[in-house]
Amino acid sequence: MSTYQSLCEVAAEVALLTSAESVLGWDQETYMPEKALGHRARQLSYLTGKAHELLTSSKTRKLLERAEAEKPEDERQAANVQGLRRIIDRATKLPRRFVEEEKQVTTRAKAVWVEARRQSDFAMFAPHLEKILGLARRKAELFGYKDEPYDALLDLYERDTTTREVAALFAEMRPQLAELARAAVAKSKQQRPGVLKGHYPCKQQQILNREIAESLGFDFGAGRIDTTAHPFCTTLGPADVRLTTRYDETRFLSSLFGVMHEAGHGLYEQGLPGHEFGLPGGSAASLGLHESQSRLWENHVGRSRLFWTKWLPRAQELFPHLRKVKLDEFMREILRSEFSFIRVEADEATYDLHILLRFGLERRLVRGELAVKDVPGLWKEEYHDLFGLTPPDDRRGCLQDIHWSMGGLGYFATYTLGNINAAQLFAAARRRKQVAAALERCDYAPLLQWLRKNVHAHGAALTPARIMQLATGRPADAKWHIAHLRERYLG
Repeated sequence: MSTYQSLCEVAAEVALLTSAESVLGWDQETYMPEKALGHRARQLSYLTGKAHELLTSSKTRKLLERAEAEKPEDERQAANVQGLRRIIDRATKLPRRFVEEEKQVTTRAKAVWVEARRQSDFAMFAPHLEKILGLARRKAELFGYKDEPYDALLDLYERDTTTREVAALFAEMRPQLAELARAAVAKSKQQRPGVLKGHYPCKQQQILNREIAESLGFDFGAGRIDTTAHPFCTTLGPADVRLTTRYDETRFLSSLFGVMHEAGHGLYEQGLPGHEFGLPGGSAASLGLHESQSRLWENHVGRSRLFWTKWLPRAQELFPHLRKVKLDEFMREILRSEFSFIRVEADEATYDLHILLRFGLERRLVRGELAVKDVPGLWKEEYHDLFGLTPPDDRRGCLQDIHWSMGGLGYFATYTLGNINAAQLFAAARRRKQVAAALERCDYAPLLQWLRKNVHAHGAALTPARIMQLATGRPADAKWHIAHLRERYLG
């Protein structure tokens, strides 16, 4: 066995441990009884520590050094070695005790967040957020950073991207997004509301959700859908991708678009090279690219008129009261824009404003400029500045997202980066005649094949910037996203 193969064996063993963590984490969010939380936290902490110990051991580091010295046989192997160097160097900066503590804290915090959100009580969650924030600041110091601690956290999710770059991009986009959102909301106020009012039984929603996810290409032989408090997608292995959603029997589109969003993540995961599971080449390049896949399928495909030309008749079969709704009426409702409190239910025209709010608050939390106890008040104040509304409670305000409870500080910016990437990738794909013609027939296979070739197959063997350059012929640029919003909501 070559040194490279030996190194891959170690990476595969680490992946076995981390994927076992994922199974336990998924179970916690779906089926675990609440009294099992303490033991589950210990299980996850133990597995995290064992994986960290194996990854950062002197044996692994020596294997890495030898693999680098021997020079890999091809570009793919070289990329995997280089990626493992980045991963191992970063992990080595964290003591095992630290990663075990972080896992214990976040496992418990997620369970508390669920109850705090249900009761709309931020004070219940605040002590856990204090611990998570302290761990995040300590992690940033251990990793090191260029300008501010948030750089180190953002880099965990969006490789080679700095806080200053994101802040400058968002500052440039904010006036355009705010103006566009106001205009889209004003236009929608002229439309008759309540067209889709009615009862949508969960069972029928589940049937439609599965059929649509399958039509996009999601393989249910290697995945499934379950119900949770907050929709997510997680990968438990190279042929085991789990989607989740939540249901509201007065609004079927909420769960459907949640499934389409998470199916976009799932399609990316199912498209990664399974034989490289645990290696950079078998991992997503960044969350900005991951979110591009979910936002592309949810919005560019799922909110299009062509899509509903096919799927509205099926929805009318499952929900007979929709039979009186014409396609034009339905599309006006699909593209209705309004300022709302819940990010995951926001329309495209207002969505990015939610992300700008969260990015700014997170940055100030990590810098120490915002105290945890002041989060609800400042959230309401800044929300009013952006949307002209004041969240009536914590559940519809600062407690609505799971990310802080799972330690995901540095995550939120990737949603808007994903929107930017999605618009540019979809425009590039549609320039292919075969893809464009297939979309006219509601055949999504050619689009998925194009994404598999130009995005999924690279894994993290290339940087996100390089993948965007190769796929679209130019660097990522927000103009495609802004143009898409203007055409769809103001055109």
